[in-house]
Amino acid sequence: MPLSNYLDAAPLLGERVYLHASAQVIGDVRIGADSSVWCNAVLRGDVNHIIIGRCTNIQDLTMGHVSHKTERKPQGSPLVIGDYVTIGHSVILHGCRIGDECLIGMGSIVMDDVVIPDRVMLGAGSLVAPGKTLEPGFLYMGRPAEKVRPLTEAEMAYLRYSAEHYVRLKNNYLQAQDNA
Repeated sequence: MPLSNYLDAAPLLGERVYLHASAQVIGDVRIGADSSVWCNAVLRGDVNHIIIGRCTNIQDLTMGHVSHKTERKPQGSPLVIGDYVTIGHSVILHGCRIGDECLIGMGSIVMDDVVIPDRVMLGAGSLVAPGKTLEPGFLYMGRPAEKVRPLTEAEMAYLRYSAEHYVRLKNNYLQAQDNA
């Protein structure tokens, strides 16, 4: 079962959300309309909340988690992902914020209190260290992630295209479920 409560917190799904049967969405997780969570992805909102915007895709084997609230840090570190975001396969997102129209490349790790603003592309296998704030409109790559160059117009357009492609893909899956 892809949806699980944690204590009094239950996942909330927007309209036309697709969850693969092998995905796990646990606790205080809110997923916006037309988003998708794919094979074996885990979103665990047990000790803080997770918010995912609309038309965002969380691809296979991704792990999304949070940090709990403490006296030193009363808000803890929630996980907040914007609209039209592509999270590639096997990404680890932990208590970070990702803006709109971003692409987080396969196998990347984004740590607590990182802020990735709108329109950023993070190359595959990158590591963004805790507390780092990136600049909008750039490609970042590496371990640790470093600013490489400004995104081209074609890359900027691809950010939205990638997310819209996954909306079409999840619609195909939803239609197949409805016809089964």
